[in-house]
Amino acid sequence: MTFDDLDLDPRVLSAVKETGYTEPTPIQAQAIPAIIQGRDVTGIAQTGTGKTAAFVLPMIHKLGQGRAKARMPRTLILEPTRELAAQVADNFEKYGVNHKLNMALLIGGVSFADQDKKLTAGVDVLIATPGRLMDHFERGRLLMTGVQMLVIDEADRMLDMGFIPDIEKICKLLPPRRQTLLFSATMPPEIAKLTKQFQNDPKQIEVARPAQTAELITQHVTKSPSDKDEIKRGILRAIIASCEVKNGIVFCNRKREVDIVAKSLNAHGFDAAPIHGDLSQSYRMETLEKFKNGDLTLLVASDVAARGLDIPDVGHVFNYAPPPNSDDYVHRIGRTGRAGRTGESYTIVSPRDQKLWDAVVKRISKDVEEFTNDAIKKSIEEVSSRPERKQNNKNENKNSKRRNRHTKKHDDTPNVEKVESTSVEQSENMASKNANDRADKKKKTNRRGHDDLGPSFKGMGDHIPAFLLRPVDTTSTS
Repeated sequence: MTFDDLDLDPRVLSAVKETGYTEPTPIQAQAIPAIIQGRDVTGIAQTGTGKTAAFVLPMIHKLGQGRAKARMPRTLILEPTRELAAQVADNFEKYGVNHKLNMALLIGGVSFADQDKKLTAGVDVLIATPGRLMDHFERGRLLMTGVQMLVIDEADRMLDMGFIPDIEKICKLLPPRRQTLLFSATMPPEIAKLTKQFQNDPKQIEVARPAQTAELITQHVTKSPSDKDEIKRGILRAIIASCEVKNGIVFCNRKREVDIVAKSLNAHGFDAAPIHGDLSQSYRMETLEKFKNGDLTLLVASDVAARGLDIPDVGHVFNYAPPPNSDDYVHRIGRTGRAGRTGESYTIVSPRDQKLWDAVVKRISKDVEEFTNDAIKKSIEEVSSRPERKQNNKNENKNSKRRNRHTKKHDDTPNVEKVESTSVEQSENMASKNANDRADKKKKTNRRGHDDLGPSFKGMGDHIPAFLLRPVDTTSTS
């Protein structure tokens, strides 16, 4: 089958051919005809199978007729992250080059004024993250009663990020008679519930088993003998140095690790840059652009970059540790081996990561080849033989002192007596201090006049008025 067999608008076909694609992927071949016919579609396919083009191409085809109205978009695409939203916008520009369609991108990190200006002019396609979309709606800058087609992309990622309540609220604001498309890599129960609630007799398309890794990706695992980050970073550098890396992504579980690993790689002569949610939007987009253009060799990322990013020529993926969610392993390594290309993935597993790795192996239902070489062994030996840092020694000394204070038994009897004597003395001092505090408190209370009417009672002071001391004349009569 070719794209010519899908009954797409000739202008869309021309744009597709200009990109060099001739044959649709399985998800595209099944979804595009159903979308053109106006049916709701639920598409389940692993990452890297062309889900974005599966809804972008028929959407452009259907938007060829009609005109946009001010503040009333004709189609709405919801994405979980800014990067995915920007990527879909790039796809619309690429495949809609022969159409005069207006598009607006509503994401954080961009001024409201610029976005509002585009909405005022009228847009055919609105691509948004749920949060920024609701911001515009609640300010009264957007009407969603004209939406004819809704796309919920990366639905399982929406679930992971807590966007499902927002999705439900947005769906209720849209006209009931619309076409709803939902695409996801997996189908957890919460997403299945969403399809039943907001889709009408959808055509379900499943082209790959959920959480199945692509066959073109060669997977490796390297076991670290220690949980120490210094050893893991040394292993990572040795693995990268042993590979012919044109470009690759290093995934870390925490944002702090992303910064540290990127800094370590740069310090040892590798070309690397970090990307995660705490960095500014402009920096993230600039870094991604450099990576796509080949001006950056290694992208060190959190899972914000694990889903759906269309970087087709990534040759290697390196996991600094297995992800907490085994499904994310599939999405991470799915950044390579795309569009018929081969790829390689390497995962470092330390003792504390073993349970996470066991979950990954169970999920993908296959054994992963263990990888090691002389460079990795040498790196482990070098780092292991280094003396502990002074700061670590100080911390260990402090911990040792704390342990000694709480030790009940010890071989040195005089020390035990000293500790017990000190403990008794401290207890007596504390009891005495508490007694004094209670006495002081009672004195203060008495001075306020709550408990007695002694000489310090308010109004009399500590003296006796002179008129009370005068002798009484007993001889006078009234």
